[in-house]
Amino acid sequence: MTVSYVRDSPAARRAALQANAWTMTHMSEPVEERGLCFRNAYAGAFWRIEQVAARWNWPVAAATFDPQTVPEDQARAFFRRWQQRLYRAPLATGVSRDGFIYMPLQGRLLERRSFQTHAPIEMIRQTLTHDSRPVRATLHPRETYTDAELAALDRIAREVPRFTVDRMPMTEALRTCDFLVTENSSAAFHGMFFGKPAVLFAGIDFHHPMASVGPLDVTSAFAAARADAGDYARYLYWFWGTALNMGRADRHDRIRERLNNLAWPVGS
Repeated sequence: MTVSYVRDSPAARRAALQANAWTMTHMSEPVEERGLCFRNAYAGAFWRIEQVAARWNWPVAAATFDPQTVPEDQARAFFRRWQQRLYRAPLATGVSRDGFIYMPLQGRLLERRSFQTHAPIEMIRQTLTHDSRPVRATLHPRETYTDAELAALDRIAREVPRFTVDRMPMTEALRTCDFLVTENSSAAFHGMFFGKPAVLFAGIDFHHPMASVGPLDVTSAFAAARADAGDYARYLYWFWGTALNMGRADRHDRIRERLNNLAWPVGS
């Protein structure tokens, strides 16, 4: 096999199909049956190689997390090390609960997609109905919002003044919020390093310690998020333990093993 690197495009995908090539695409749907998707597992040296791009359909999403099977001392040390590496003390350790809900918005605010229980605009209304705290929403920096979407946000803010659209940096919001509400933003994953629970309105691979609407009704999900936070140290140790760690000396062997398990002919 030879390796080439090309930017993902319709033309590149057509060429790969014509060549009957084995392909890996970054964060996008694989190129038919010989294709795989790869993406970072939210931070650090942890990556996944999967057969579909939809993270809520990955094997880890369907796996069962049992905290009792995770060694506590190792998990705590692992958690502290990555907390320090990603966020630096005292930012991640100097957390507070300042009485507001942090809501990182994503895209397509007026549309309910197949993996979501509610459209984002309805998620906002459900949040305002089920909790009396101020809601500080942020817009995704890589999304382009339509006039209709911005008008809908403005309308809610005028109807319910405790809803605001904020420019608060993610790390500051995570440090000071009571909990998060989001469809499936990666901010909820990073919130675990700050001990902050989350209500999710969509499927995702890291749902296990979260309060997810779907398995729970909306009222129960908010009640769960208001309760004590989960065992995030053990969860992150388990979750990243199922990923490919590119910091390990045996990373090439693990990549080869993963590709072989996915029927790629790369040898032993």
